[in-house]
Amino acid sequence: MSIDKQTPYGGINISIQAIGSVAGNAAIDCYGVLGLAQRSSSVIDNLLIKKEYYKGVIPKKLKNGYAVDLYIVVAYGVKITEIVTEVQKKVKYVLEKTFDIKFKAINVYVQGIKVL
Repeated sequence: MSIDKQTPYGGINISIQAIGSVAGNAAIDCYGVLGLAQRSSSVIDNLLIKKEYYKGVIPKKLKNGYAVDLYIVVAYGVKITEIVTEVQKKVKYVLEKTFDIKFKAINVYVQGIKVL
């Protein structure tokens, strides 16, 4: 899936990899997030490397906008609700500023907890 956007200068096609890379980098910058993981995998052993962040980010087209699903691994001993809230805020802000598209929902799924 990709997102098509029309501007006064022409059309833009935003790929899944671009959305995944931007969202993944924003999520990794949040305190307590160790990495991104694939939707259904052995999470603890398979944290995604920077080039593959798009595998842990799934953009969706809704009736009235776009949504993104993020699959993260968090550090042991931190408050998960605080991490998830912060990731949602930061990812939404960065995606909207970067692509100038409104995102209705940023869904964060904690795939695992890892001890440092």
